[in-house]
Amino acid sequence: MRRTGREHNDTKHLLDDIEALPTHLGIDAWIVNGVSWGSTLALAYAQAYPDRVLGMVLFAVTTTSRREGDWITEGVGAIFPEAWDRFARHAEEAGTGYQRGTSEQPRTRLVAAYSALLESADPAVREAASQEWALWEDTHVAIGAGGFRRDPRWADDRFRHAFVRLATHYWSHDGFCAPPLLQRMDRLRGIPATLIHGRRDISSPLVTAWELHRAWPGSRLIVDEGDGHGGASMAEAWRRANDDLVSAAGR
Repeated sequence: MRRTGREHNDTKHLLDDIEALPTHLGIDAWIVNGVSWGSTLALAYAQAYPDRVLGMVLFAVTTTSRREGDWITEGVGAIFPEAWDRFARHAEEAGTGYQRGTSEQPRTRLVAAYSALLESADPAVREAASQEWALWEDTHVAIGAGGFRRDPRWADDRFRHAFVRLATHYWSHDGFCAPPLLQRMDRLRGIPATLIHGRRDISSPLVTAWELHRAWPGSRLIVDEGDGHGGASMAEAWRRANDDLVSAAGR
């Protein structure tokens, strides 16, 4: 399986690509949406180009901070200890330098260990790491999704390898957002926004959406008590929020 270099694959390059679209189409300003990692990208875009943004709707809110990356790969193991033991043990036994220990002990981050495995020259190493990551993904979304089930997309080797390689690349670099997005919320002053998040989202706990809402005067936070990292009722709230912004913009 052919792999491309990652040296130009970062958030800055993605923002350049996004900004090229309204420039090409002659769009002065637009409503920006983002879901999950896409909400990180939407926030980064709005902070870079605030004059382009009429309003925002963020769904399953993330900012890809160091805290979030460590939670989804390590902290949430407190809820799924059996599955996390397997996930961590694979990185330990693969010779990445990762070792479990207390927070006081300097060590390789687990997400960085998996990122290194996905860059191995040995296709068998990449395959095994992508399979373990995919199993962990299915595990930690299980509560909000109504139970464990395999994502059928993992059966596609190309999709699985690309997904895991990019996820570990961005998460191990804190989304290439420096300083962190929450420290730049002054850039979004005056931009209306709706944040939609599930109470049962174990993978991305509500605290991130709450802190973003607190730092963003004029934003509205909708907490769906029954959903996790997405669901039908959240999607309906997403649709209504966009309709409201379109009406307010008079478009």
